[in-house]
Amino acid sequence: MLEIRDLHVNYGAISALHGISLKVESGKIVTLIGANGAGKTTTLRAISGLVKPRSGVILFEDHNIATLPAHVIVGRGIAQSPEGRMVFANLTVLENLRMGAYRRKDPAGVAKDMQYVFGIFPRLKEREWQAAGTLSGGEQQMLAIGRALMSKPKLLMLDEPSLGIAPLLVKTIFEKVVEINQELGLTILLVEQNANLALKVSHYGYVLETGRIILEDTSVKLRANAEVRAAYLGG
Repeated sequence: MLEIRDLHVNYGAISALHGISLKVESGKIVTLIGANGAGKTTTLRAISGLVKPRSGVILFEDHNIATLPAHVIVGRGIAQSPEGRMVFANLTVLENLRMGAYRRKDPAGVAKDMQYVFGIFPRLKEREWQAAGTLSGGEQQMLAIGRALMSKPKLLMLDEPSLGIAPLLVKTIFEKVVEINQELGLTILLVEQNANLALKVSHYGYVLETGRIILEDTSVKLRANAEVRAAYLGG
């Protein structure tokens, strides 16, 4: 579904990605793991059109989207739940979810997907008239994922869904990620510092280090890899 070839991204004079290449197969959960500053978020931002590559190709369903603006990329079927959640704090839960569907022209489909989001995250239904800024961190993460789902994506990108969330809710959110993948057959690209958790739920993984991919394999094999265990899984 997605293929990146030799992607280079700069922030001014600073090079953030040094020619990375990766693939995301349809229907799979693929994870990017690595330390802070490795280039994980930059990769997602490049795919979303929020930063423009210096060079390289980003193929989504065989079309190069590397130069397209972000709103067009959303329309093509890519949605991102950003790091830090970035909910619209002054809008209600319901309004945030509707914002996710702003490009859609199928009211019946939007209503159906709203019910799906409320079904998978019942807490959002309980708080649908509540301002998003008053939700807990875990609830805001559910909302950010739900908002992304409302665009009816073919590829869902999740950036650090466990960040700043109570451990019990982290477990719930990752269970829901697997459920979404299995029920909808939705392809997911996951960026996550909790490498152990990410490799448990994903099918395939890439290890990023200072803007380069240094290792890739099935998630099962990465979890068993001595170097990965030492560097990211606590031995």
